Amino acid sequence: MRRVHESCSHTLVPADHPIIVGVFDGFSWIRCEGKGSFRNSPLMKAYAEERIGAGEKHLVVDLDACTGMDSTFMGTLAGMASKLSAVDGGTLQIASADERNRRSLEDLGLDFLMEIDPPAAGWQGKLNTIRNELKPIGASAASDPRGSGLHVLEAHRKLSALNEKNEQAFSAVVSMLEKETAKDAKSPETGRQTQS
Repeated sequence: MRRVHESCSHTLVPADHPIIVGVFDGFSWIRCEGKGSFRNSPLMKAYAEERIGAGEKHLVVDLDACTGMDSTFMGTLAGMASKLSAVDGGTLQIASADERNRRSLEDLGLDFLMEIDPPAAGWQGKLNTIRNELKPIGASAASDPRGSGLHVLEAHRKLSALNEKNEQAFSAVVSMLEKETAKDAKSPETGRQTQS
């Protein structure tokens, strides 16, 4: 399997929640090792957006080594799937979801946005080869607390918009996050941090 050049230029890796990636003929691969959470989902989102911006139509998120996912991580997946659905022929596929992760995705209705372990996918039967060629990407050195809050808010808005059950489950969280991010945006201290 030929591996294609990657353009991602990040340098620091969150060691406790690594995201490792690869670009191959016909798809880009994102592997979450450890818990998928609000900590590593911005990195996953940035990489996905970079690849979609480069013309990628097929993203695969590998959950084989993922020990669980929080709502921000799953909301980020929903956002990625939505972006790809706007691309002609675009798809988000999930590889190697164990029973727990599959159930988490299905409980929130994400199985309607993405393909979970599709048997006819071109990467099936090549998992070891793909995983051996992945490389870590890193987070930006300066973490913007306001940007992180906006990311968490956006992820929960995506989940809430999926169905009525999610809207009821996450409405209080979305409301609280909206208040927090609005307060952070007005805070002069936060403003100084983001300008440096």
